[in-house]
Amino acid sequence: MLDDFLLRAALAGLAVAVAAGPLGAFVVWRRMAYFGEATAHAAVLGVALALGFEISIFAGTLATALAMALAVLHLSGRGMAVDTALGVLAHGALAFGLVAVSFLHGVRVDLTAYLFGDILAVNRGELAVIWAGALAVVALLLWRWNALLTVTVSDDLATAAGLDPARERLVLTLALALVVAVALQVVGALLIVALLIVPAAAARPLARSPEGMALAASGIGALAAMGGLWGSMQFDTPAGPSIVVAATVLFGFSLLLPRQG
Repeated sequence: MLDDFLLRAALAGLAVAVAAGPLGAFVVWRRMAYFGEATAHAAVLGVALALGFEISIFAGTLATALAMALAVLHLSGRGMAVDTALGVLAHGALAFGLVAVSFLHGVRVDLTAYLFGDILAVNRGELAVIWAGALAVVALLLWRWNALLTVTVSDDLATAAGLDPARERLVLTLALALVVAVALQVVGALLIVALLIVPAAAARPLARSPEGMALAASGIGALAAMGGLWGSMQFDTPAGPSIVVAATVLFGFSLLLPRQG
């Protein structure tokens, strides 16, 4: 019978896979990888602020990730090149977060756990928060699925259909911030984007439809979570990076498969 901590870790990994699969498909389709990286890096600053103000890590991470995503949208809307805005904000937020942690006197902070995840230390309360956040992401994407697909195809097509592209981008921004918040303890701020991109990329050869790709990405993410945890226990390796390694191996296998029409 599985130890309690390992069972909680497996359930946490499954929750993140369920949320990251469909969102990762949009990240791949819209080429938002760098946008996701900037949002994830802001999580470290969110951790520092949460510890400094003695609030929930989840709440601090979610607020900071959302603020970062909105800042990128604002700067790009004012004419600044998107890659320049992302470069400045992503690395700036990470650096500010690392520096801010050094000012937290009297607070023990394991930066490695926040940078690379500490899924084996997930407790029952944190597991409940992770699942609640993951289900909120899934519900949000299901609610706006057709609209998000239309905007992904073309802003002009979306406008002609009576949709507001800016509003749908905000929906994706909120979903991304939520995934960052729930995945922080699972794979860490530096590897969250990998868990979004790699399973979605691996799902492409298996999919005949957008919905099929989203479901396949969740399935591959779940396999990666279980495989990474197994590898971590067998070879005494860090759990978060091991999950990403498993996802990358699955991506390698996917390259050998014929692409679906």
